[in-house]
Amino acid sequence: MAHFFLDESLRAEDCAPGAVVRVGGSEARHAVTVSRIRPGEQLLLGNGAGLILGGTVVTAEPTELSLRVDTNTVTPPARPRILLVQALAKGDRDELAVQAATELGIDGVIPWAAARSVSRWEGAKIARGRERWASIVREAGKQSIRPWLPSVEGLASTKALAALAGSARMLLLEPTASARLTEVPAPTDDRDILLVVGPEGGIAPSELAILEAAGATRVRLGDTILRTSTAGPAAVAILNATLGRW
Repeated sequence: MAHFFLDESLRAEDCAPGAVVRVGGSEARHAVTVSRIRPGEQLLLGNGAGLILGGTVVTAEPTELSLRVDTNTVTPPARPRILLVQALAKGDRDELAVQAATELGIDGVIPWAAARSVSRWEGAKIARGRERWASIVREAGKQSIRPWLPSVEGLASTKALAALAGSARMLLLEPTASARLTEVPAPTDDRDILLVVGPEGGIAPSELAILEAAGATRVRLGDTILRTSTAGPAAVAILNATLGRW
């Protein structure tokens, strides 16, 4: 498997074949001291915004890694985007959902302070929680060699989600819904698709009412009940097939 590293400062116009690019900081240190990258090896380098370079390592020091570019590929962003609205959950279940959904191709993540969320982000924990999810997204994106890293938005309230429903296609994952996600037709426009996943206790009736009034649609995955850590990734896989990504 090819080694893949990230440097968000890379620009496509500076990385034509034959150019030498340099990476420092934690990525260089990880490449050299953990992955044991050595001169002459082939690796991939991306910027998380569509650019992936393939090249040959010229120098490999813990403080700096240099790469001679062999290939330069720019991938446009996906349209429509799929965003996972993941309710905060106890333990690491919300983090597991974010990790798996990133590997499966999610385009953005919105942490949601749902009524039934046991876990709470308050005060300084709001910024720390978002940073933690961003770190998970970055590592999962590297593992799956994604040209685009998903965005991690700020903590959203139910009221904020309702405001988003007016301009996006919002799908509420609800086990009691009559419509199956597999029956939802492929969209005919580029509006974002928001998959809303509740916490362990599910989406509260009051929240369902608010979001449906704003334009959201209830859908179910099947006849069984999935954990909050697996419902979102399962839905992303279905949408990948619906949208022709897979």
